[in-house]
Amino acid sequence: MKFSIAALVLACALATSLAAPAAAQSTDLGDPIGEGGNVETVFEDAAAAEEAGGLTGSTTDTSDWQDLGIAIPAFATDRDQPTPANAGGTAALGREIAQVITGNLRNNGLFKPTGPDSLPSPSFPQVTAPAWSSWNGRGAEMLVHGYVRARDDDRLVVGCYLYDVVLQNELIREGWVVRPADWRRAAHKCSDLIYARLTGEDPFFDSRIAYIAETGPKDNRVKRLAVMDSDGANHRFLTLGSATALTPRYSPDYSKILYLSYVDGNPRIYVYDIGSGQQTLVTENRNPTIAPRWSPDGRSILYSMAVNGNTDIYRVPVTGGNSTRLTDTPGIDIGGSYSPDGRQIVFESDRSGTQQCYVMDADGTNQRRITFFGGRCATPEWSPRGDQIAFTRIAGDFNVAVMTPAGRNLRVLTNGWQDEAPTWAPNGRIIQFFRTTRNAGNSSLWQVDLTGSNERRLPTPVDASDPAWGPIRP
Repeated sequence: MKFSIAALVLACALATSLAAPAAAQSTDLGDPIGEGGNVETVFEDAAAAEEAGGLTGSTTDTSDWQDLGIAIPAFATDRDQPTPANAGGTAALGREIAQVITGNLRNNGLFKPTGPDSLPSPSFPQVTAPAWSSWNGRGAEMLVHGYVRARDDDRLVVGCYLYDVVLQNELIREGWVVRPADWRRAAHKCSDLIYARLTGEDPFFDSRIAYIAETGPKDNRVKRLAVMDSDGANHRFLTLGSATALTPRYSPDYSKILYLSYVDGNPRIYVYDIGSGQQTLVTENRNPTIAPRWSPDGRSILYSMAVNGNTDIYRVPVTGGNSTRLTDTPGIDIGGSYSPDGRQIVFESDRSGTQQCYVMDADGTNQRRITFFGGRCATPEWSPRGDQIAFTRIAGDFNVAVMTPAGRNLRVLTNGWQDEAPTWAPNGRIIQFFRTTRNAGNSSLWQVDLTGSNERRLPTPVDASDPAWGPIRP
């Protein structure tokens, strides 16, 4: 029976870990992520907010987003002041914030933004009173203005305004007080504000991605848990690499990361607390254990475990304790992923003789096969919207595909040689996966939207696999 390359690599990693001497540390954590705390949301300019009378206006066109032009000039500043966020001061930071927003909106395939390097820079008073004559001839239907102001306590106020150029109307405004180290979060929140206002969909830019960072030769890989922003910035390693880390997943409330680690040769499921940097052992088994996943309410964890040659899916409380077996059919059942409402679980199994995807009720009953389109189905993950399941389709090459929960309307989104392990953006529009290059064997993280026409690679300092997209940050 042939399973996906990810499963084979995982099996090799498990075998290597089980055979390794017990020299690994009992803890493998590096430095905590170092969260900057909550970002305070404010009305940026009280006088301007009062003058504007709240949020007004409407979008001019919702029919063809990929043609919607958005001008994003540099964010202005009331006075150029030093800030730890940028050696060039608040004026230079304002340009950098606009560049981040431009990159965010360009990479989702819905808009055609023009960034600050090609646009005139507005003055501070023009943030709330745009010079419309300067923008009418530039082919932009939408205009983003903003400002950066340094406070006496070294914190920054970042304001964000969206205007309809044709109607010369303000659509929405919001602002945030952030530490200098968190200025990129303000840029992501501004991007989220624009995206949500123009599309009517939930945003996703102010989120993080966990993944497995891989170094060393292929027969002795060091696998570390790492995290970064949704655009690849603010990269951090969370584990040191003395123990193999695998299959990370964010908790539904973003406060924790679930992952599998092999310490002293035994598979252990840990929960890493993002705020404190502490980890908690959920369960430890001498049997091979793979693919832990959260329940939507964050109270329990699914995982797969091989016992006497049979691999089944189990559920265990996040606080630890006794596990409940959900599958018991001969064969290999792995990769459980809950539906957003928690009522169903999609998983992969070879019980039919080939690797296919199945759905069952959350208590393990009503198990049924959903894939009959040819080829094989692996690593399924339910969309946050609940309307689709992303998976690895194996039909010669490995590609990322989506289907309905009933197994219909198959759409293949990528055409690489080995694209696998899809994970959804918080709003269910973008899918992240990892791609392995032919012959060289290097792996990297990629994103693709639901049209399949907008791909981009995320930068990582080393090889990368098994991404997990977290929810919107609080």
